[in-house]
Amino acid sequence: MSAVPSLRRLARAVPLLLVLAALLVPASATHAASSAGTFGETQVKATYNQSLEFSIPFTSDVVPSRVEVRVVFPGAIGPFIAEVLVATTAGTNTLRYTMDLSAGGHMVPNTTLSISWAAFDTAGSTPVVSDPFTYRYLDTSHDWQTVAGDIVVVHWYSGSEAFARKAMAIGDKAIADTSSLLGVTETRKIDFYIYGDDASFRGALGPGTRENVGGQAHADIRTLFALITPDQINDAWVGIVIPHELTHLVFDTAVKNPYRFPPRWLNEGLAVYLSQGFDASDRSLVASAVSSGDLIPLTALGGQFPTDAQKTYLAYAESVSAIDYLVGSLGKDALVNLVLAYKAGLTDDEAFTKALGMDLAAFQQGWLTDLGAKTPTQYGPKPNPSGPLPPGWGAAPGASANPGTSSAPGATSTPASSGDTAATAAPAPGSGSDSSGSGDVTLILLAIVVVSGAMLAGLVLAGRRASAP
Repeated sequence: MSAVPSLRRLARAVPLLLVLAALLVPASATHAASSAGTFGETQVKATYNQSLEFSIPFTSDVVPSRVEVRVVFPGAIGPFIAEVLVATTAGTNTLRYTMDLSAGGHMVPNTTLSISWAAFDTAGSTPVVSDPFTYRYLDTSHDWQTVAGDIVVVHWYSGSEAFARKAMAIGDKAIADTSSLLGVTETRKIDFYIYGDDASFRGALGPGTRENVGGQAHADIRTLFALITPDQINDAWVGIVIPHELTHLVFDTAVKNPYRFPPRWLNEGLAVYLSQGFDASDRSLVASAVSSGDLIPLTALGGQFPTDAQKTYLAYAESVSAIDYLVGSLGKDALVNLVLAYKAGLTDDEAFTKALGMDLAAFQQGWLTDLGAKTPTQYGPKPNPSGPLPPGWGAAPGASANPGTSSAPGATSTPASSGDTAATAAPAPGSGSDSSGSGDVTLILLAIVVVSGAMLAGLVLAGRRASAP
């Protein structure tokens, strides 16, 4: 038999062996999957405003190195994960985790959670995961009654059914009117919890609730909470607070996107505008602030409103003032276009420019001019004053702190202006600091060449021996 075909077969086999070796190496380095283990069904024991205790039976032939509980909250981008204490023996054990709901851990009622568990044999192994369990946390301190309308479902414990139905009718009308204005369709139910006493209302919303709050909407759980006693159902205030809070939920539907939320003054201003308008009380607050020079710029009302009670009222008054100015100068369609522009996740300037043809600063200046107000004084963080920096600070890597000066101890650099962009210095030839990793690639290629050469030499030598007489 000729040695040449054998040599050719060997040469053809070598690449195959190399491929198999490359495939086997990562496989041997991967973590082994978790051995058989089974979860039972999650159980939840709730103590209102105190704690939630999660438990589940788990059966395994080995003691897992780690067990964790995973809780997904409404609107969260990922689960809350906590490690769970593990029993020291294999077999069937009950795993437990307690979530503290007192003080800082407060959770509003009607929050729905998704709970699952994961057990790992060893660190990094593939876990055994339980089926998710859905749980709805409720206020169990009262015997609630329920009546459902088109969209709004009212829950109450104090007062007659006629009282609840009137609140429901106000809510359904507010949803319909706001949905029609913003061009959105609401199909999912909205839960409306009416509290008949102050202590229960504050207990539901949590210890951080401000004293002047009489209603609160939570868009992530599509729930409205309000403090309305049965004798208040015919008060004008009730006809304001219900539409105001429900407007927030429709607003959320209109602008919801994964990137950002519109400024708060736009949200609150729209809710006030649609529920009570720019009334005499708010006009007086704004006029007084203009006169005293205490007007708050809109750019300072994009997030939380001030905690001081008087400044809070002023923030709401300014918000509806800005909406009133927008509608009066550009029309209601411009307001709607602005709200809907945020659906795409645009920045404030992008949304204002798209809808109104001007950025936020230009709109704010127009509003200030209409009020006859001076540009408000800006407070808060200010740029650091210029001055000497430690050697090397503010300079590009590898460059001196100040071009043309020494970077020895005691030398100073001149800080760049806020509009400057720092340059990145390229490493000098032969400096050994090639950030691209080409040096590593060169070594790898050299190793491949050496190994390949050795293999080819071995094949040639083998062929010669095989063909020798």
